[in-house]
Amino acid sequence: MARKKSLGRLTKKDIRAFLIDFFESNATKTFNVKHIFSALHITSHPTKMLCIDVLGDLMMEDYIATDKEGNYKYVVRSQVMEGVFQRRQNGRNVFIPDDGGKSILVFERNAAHALDGDRVRVTMLAKRHNHAREAAVTEIIQRKRETFVGLMKVEHNYGFLITDHRLLAQDIFIPEKSLNGATDNCKAIVKIVSWPDDAKSPIGEVVEVLGKQYENNTEMNAILAEFGLPHRYPKAVEDAANQIEPGITPEVIASREDFREVTTFTIDPHDAKDFDDAISIRKLENGNWEIGVHIADVSHYVKEGDIIDQEARKRATSIYLVDRTIPMLPERLCNFICSLRPDEEKLAYSCIFEMNDNAEIQNWHLAHTVIKSNRRFTYEEVQDILELNREASEEDLTQPGHHPKPLPKGSPLQGEYVEELVALNRIAKLLRSARFRKGSIGFDRPEVRFEIDDKGKPISTYIKVAKDANKLVEEFMLLANRSVAEMIGRVQKGTKAKTLPYRIHDVPDPEKLETLCSFVNKFGYKVKTSGTKKEVSKSLNKLLEDAKGSKEQKMVELVALKAMQKARYSTHNIGHYGLMFQYYTHFTSPIRRYPDTMVHRLLTHYQEGGKSANKKKYEELCEHSSNMEQLAANAERASIKYKQVEFMGAHLGEVFNGTISGVTEFGLYVEVDDNGCEGMVPLRFLEDDYYEFDDRNYCLWGRRYHKRYRLGDPVRIKVARANLDRKQLDFELIEEEQQIQTNNKKTKVK
Repeated sequence: MARKKSLGRLTKKDIRAFLIDFFESNATKTFNVKHIFSALHITSHPTKMLCIDVLGDLMMEDYIATDKEGNYKYVVRSQVMEGVFQRRQNGRNVFIPDDGGKSILVFERNAAHALDGDRVRVTMLAKRHNHAREAAVTEIIQRKRETFVGLMKVEHNYGFLITDHRLLAQDIFIPEKSLNGATDNCKAIVKIVSWPDDAKSPIGEVVEVLGKQYENNTEMNAILAEFGLPHRYPKAVEDAANQIEPGITPEVIASREDFREVTTFTIDPHDAKDFDDAISIRKLENGNWEIGVHIADVSHYVKEGDIIDQEARKRATSIYLVDRTIPMLPERLCNFICSLRPDEEKLAYSCIFEMNDNAEIQNWHLAHTVIKSNRRFTYEEVQDILELNREASEEDLTQPGHHPKPLPKGSPLQGEYVEELVALNRIAKLLRSARFRKGSIGFDRPEVRFEIDDKGKPISTYIKVAKDANKLVEEFMLLANRSVAEMIGRVQKGTKAKTLPYRIHDVPDPEKLETLCSFVNKFGYKVKTSGTKKEVSKSLNKLLEDAKGSKEQKMVELVALKAMQKARYSTHNIGHYGLMFQYYTHFTSPIRRYPDTMVHRLLTHYQEGGKSANKKKYEELCEHSSNMEQLAANAERASIKYKQVEFMGAHLGEVFNGTISGVTEFGLYVEVDDNGCEGMVPLRFLEDDYYEFDDRNYCLWGRRYHKRYRLGDPVRIKVARANLDRKQLDFELIEEEQQIQTNNKKTKVK
């Protein structure tokens, strides 16, 4: 093993020699970056960054590889490998091996008709001097997809589907007999039926005509098809839902705790139709509060394995596009039978908490209940009541928009169910405060939303900000989710916990934390990269709080977010880092999330004395649910991007203030300050210098004049192009501004 120098004197050459020896000596093991730092006895930040540089070099040389968790391992390559094929527009496709090693170049001539995402087997080609390693596809093991969405071009007796070129290098040829009613310039879904070895293009058939290009329904359904998501419900499933009896029998009521006479209400967005949670509250004789978190009892109506359940399991989540919801459950269930609508008796699965005025839980229990909501509140209505009665946070009062004039100090409370709402709000704030004291991280980023007309055209934008009314509901949902997870997961030492799908969130990526530390140091901020989970999370919270209101706030938040892992579902509980909960699950939204339905069923099973469920089966369901959640999020982002392009297309040539929201080797992403729409300033538009990309400092810098464009910098842009086909906005940079004036021209913003 390479001789270690004294601390602080390690050179890049020393680190490289040590790492090569270290990985060769531990060829079958994996190590995270903290283990490597420990093995080298590295404690200083500059030396850690040097080590990360060397690890990057060894990865580029295909000497080591990383897995999905970011752990490093020694790479031993064989001549024949399996993995995933990824298509590139420039023809320099790549093969991603299963061992997690460096991607391998696959030219189009060696692709063997492989499509983007296909699982393939390849043979390594002999390496040429000063050339990248190459491979040739020898077998397509499994197609990722067989259907594609695109624009039809129809001639006299045949047609072609023009697709996204990232997926297919060639258009799909469709013979006349397989057009199935498709006409020129319509959008359609086409299935590949064959691809002869000697044919340049695959042969397909039209399976569904979506409609005319640029029509709202067509484009939204095309986005769903692009991600392999459904846009309608199977008739057989809807028929099964229509046969479900909505009434509640006296026998069912007798078997449940009865909350029909307890003050209960729902609080949801103004356009919500599926009300899957309600809150009840009443004062007890001992002075404490009884607060019920009531969740729609979907599992009472949808039985495991029935036709409705099979469809819900496949979908795993509801999908929220700009103008519509594609529900996980048939509409009759999600909007009618299961929905906790006001003045209707409904079945619920409930967490009943007894709490004092300090938000301390005295006791709680889980129960199947029957409820009757007294009132359907919107977030805006609750927020107005809180502001009217001087119960809202000062931060909420500074937000743009309508604010009711507050009552004079000392006035009696006014508004529907005001005493209940005020009590819930005060308790929720105490719960939130306690959560943050324990290290919960606060990423409250505003979201862009659109006001659309009856044809789906965006006519204005508004920013969705979480205020006290939203946070009130959030805290009680978090409390319920955490409580039921603890009930199953927290067991006596030596006892094995029963199977449950948890919502888990891993600790931040150590390398990205080091990069964040190096980045924010330039602005005078500090952040811990080592220590306990709580210490690091509190340090991140302090960073976010210190940066609030500064010109670099967005930039710091973006880079901090990049260090975070993605939350997912798993039966293997590792806790939820972002919330700083040791046990956490999803229990509160079974109408729109399948894992919540799984949790309901398992809780009921365990309450009835059932044995632990099959862990392997539920882990597979968790993985599927996580994947579908990501697909749904991608589709939502695509619909937002389409509407952004459509909206800004009406403002071609106009100039706006913006903030650099992303920096890549291709150019700058800029977010318009007034409406949140994001576009790109392509590198080719920056003609004043030759720019290089600094990925560590998130900036482009000019080689000749040394001008820098950094993440978070304010800029002025002109809308140059709005390409709906590519969902792409191109901006031109007009001038750099150090201070944005508030009286600049604005788009119509609500």
